[in-house]
Amino acid sequence: MSRRHVSVHRTAITDALAELSGRETVPLARARGRVLVADVAALAPMPAFDNSAMDGFAVRAAEVVIDSPLPVATRIFAGDTGPGPLLPGTVAAIMTGAPLPAGADAVVPVEQSDERADTVSFSAAPDVGAFIRRAAADVAAGTLVVPGGTVLAPRHLAALAATGTAAVDVFRRPRVAVISTGSELVSPGAPLAFGQVYESNSVILAALCTAHGAQVTYADRAGDDGDFEQKLAAAVATADVVLTSGGVSMGEREPVRDLLSDTGWFGPVAMQPGGPQGLTRWRDTPVISLPGNPVSVMVSFEVLVRSALRSVSGLPEVQPTSATLVADVTSIAGKTQYLRGCLQADGTVEVVGGAGSHLVATAANSNVLIEIDSAAEYLPAGQEVPTWPLTQ
Repeated sequence: MSRRHVSVHRTAITDALAELSGRETVPLARARGRVLVADVAALAPMPAFDNSAMDGFAVRAAEVVIDSPLPVATRIFAGDTGPGPLLPGTVAAIMTGAPLPAGADAVVPVEQSDERADTVSFSAAPDVGAFIRRAAADVAAGTLVVPGGTVLAPRHLAALAATGTAAVDVFRRPRVAVISTGSELVSPGAPLAFGQVYESNSVILAALCTAHGAQVTYADRAGDDGDFEQKLAAAVATADVVLTSGGVSMGEREPVRDLLSDTGWFGPVAMQPGGPQGLTRWRDTPVISLPGNPVSVMVSFEVLVRSALRSVSGLPEVQPTSATLVADVTSIAGKTQYLRGCLQADGTVEVVGGAGSHLVATAANSNVLIEIDSAAEYLPAGQEVPTWPLTQ
C-alpha cells in the first residue's frame, strides 16, 4: 500500500476542519484567551475629561503665592458630574480622578498644602498643567485600541472596557470530542493488572486541543470489543469534530477502522512515528483518527492537526525554526521522521529518547520536533535541520 505524503494528509485535515470556522459575540467577562476577529477602536476618549492626577487642590497657577492663603470654595470628588467653574481668587479641594473645574489650570498635591478652616496655603507654586490628566491623553475616540487577531489578555480587556467596549466579536472555538481506544487502557491512579497500561491519550489530546483554541466537550475511552460506536454517538452529539486514538491499524480488533472504513480514508502516512491514520465523517461530523501509541498521538497532532485547529480558531500559524544537530542522526528513507529534541540556547539540538513511539516518559524532556527529510538516511553532527516548537 502506498503511503500518503505528510503534506497531503495535513491539507486534507485542514480542508475538513475549514467548515468549522465561525465567529460569535461575547461579553468582555468571557473574552479572555479568545481571538479578536477585527480591529476595535475606542468608543470614548481616555480619559474622557480633564481630571486630577492627585488628591489636592485645583487652582489657577498664577494666583498661587507661597504661604499666602486662598479660600476653598468647593470640594470635588471622583464621580461628580457637574462641578461649577472655579471662581477667580479661590481654589477647589479635589480628589484623584475627579473632573477639573473650568478655569483651573493646575493641581497642587495635598502634601504641599496646609488647610485651615475654609482656607489653604501652599508650600510650592505649581506650573500650569501640573498634575492634570488631559482628556484623550491616553487615546482619542476612534483610535485603534486592540487589533484584530489579538489573543485577548487581561490588559486588552482593561483597555477595551475603559474605552467603552462591552462585548467583542471573536472566533468561535471549535468543539472537539476525544475518544481513546484499547481494552488494555486503565485510568491513571487505578490498580494496574499485568497486560494493562495507563490511559494518557485523552489527556494529551484534550490538553493539545485546548492549547490551540478548541473547546473540549467530551473525553472518554472505548474498548476493542463493541462499545466504540456508542461512545462515538455520544461524542458527535456534543462536538464539531472528533479525535480518536488507536484502532486504526491493519490487525484484528481495530474498532475505529472497522466502523468507519467505508466513510472516508484510512491508510499509512509517510511519517515516523504516526504512520497509521484515518480521516472520515460519521453522522456528518469529521473524525480524525490517530495511532494509539502516546508519542505517535502527540507527534501526529503537532504535525497534522495543530495548524488546522489554529486556523479555524483564529490563531496564527506556528512557525518552524532551525537548529544544528549535536550528534549524528540516522533515518529511514521514504518516511519523514520527527524526532523529539531538546533545543538549546546556543541554537543546537539534541535528540531525546530515540525514535520509538512508545517512549512517552522521555518525550517529556523535549521541546521541539526535529524534522528529518524523507530522502535522508544519515545526517552528521553540525547539520542544520528544521525544528518545530512543541506545544507548551
